Amino acid sequence: MQLSGNTIFITGATSGIGRGLAEAFHRLGNQVIISGRRKALLDEVTAANPGMQGIELDITSPESIKSVSEWLMSTHPTLNVLINNAGLMPFDDPAAEIDDAVSLTILTTNLLGPIRMTSALIEHLKAQPSAAIIHNTSVVAFMPLAGNAVYSASKAALHSYTQTQRFALRDTRVKVIEIAPPWVNTDLIYKSDDPRAMPLEAYIEDTMRQLGTDEEEIIVDGIRALRDNPGTGEYALIARFNQSLVDNPIPVG
Repeated sequence: MQLSGNTIFITGATSGIGRGLAEAFHRLGNQVIISGRRKALLDEVTAANPGMQGIELDITSPESIKSVSEWLMSTHPTLNVLINNAGLMPFDDPAAEIDDAVSLTILTTNLLGPIRMTSALIEHLKAQPSAAIIHNTSVVAFMPLAGNAVYSASKAALHSYTQTQRFALRDTRVKVIEIAPPWVNTDLIYKSDDPRAMPLEAYIEDTMRQLGTDEEEIIVDGIRALRDNPGTGEYALIARFNQSLVDNPIPVG
C-alpha cells in the first residue's frame, strides 16, 4: 500500500500497537484520526502529535459505530484507510466454566467490532481512488493459547473473515491486509518487559516496512514458522475454492 497521502482511521489507538501505527503514519504526513473509549487518552495522544485527530468510539456499540462512521465520511471525505485494531485479551480456561458475559465482550470487540466498522465504511472506501482495510489479528489465530481460548478463537475468526473479504473485494480498488503481531511488549494484558516479547518500536518499524510493499499478510520473521504451520499458501487454496463456486454456483432449491 502507499504509505503517504492517506486519510486513515484507526480504532483502539490510544496505546500499544494502535498508537504506534498511528504515530508512524502521522510522521509520514498522513491525516490520521484515532479512536478509543476514553477522551483523556485521546487528548493525550493528539496533543503529542499535532494535526492528529481523535474521536470517542465504543467498538461494542452499533450505535456508536454508526455515529462515528457518519462523522468520518462527512468530516473526512477522503478517508481511504481503515485500521481495525481495537481488541481485548482477558484470560480464560476452556477446561472450566467460562464467564459468558466476558466471552460476549471479547467476541463483540474483537470480531463483530471490525465487521461492523468495515460494513459501515465499505461503500465509502470502494468509492475512493485507492483504499485499504487493515485487520489486526494475531499469531494466536494460527497458534491458539489455552489460557486465552476465546481471544484466540476471535482472532482465528477474524483471520478467516479477512481472507473471504479479500476475495470478495478482489475486483475493487480496496486492498485487504492482515497484520498478525507476535507477542509484543504492550499493555494489551500488561506490559511485562519480558525478553521473549518483541519490542513495540521494532514491531512497528518492521510492520511499516512490510506495509509499504504489495504484501497482503504482514508477518514478522520471528513468527513465520508458526504461521507456516497451516501453510502460507492457505489463501491461494481459499481463493481457488471460492472461484470454483463463482464459476459453478451451487444450485438453490
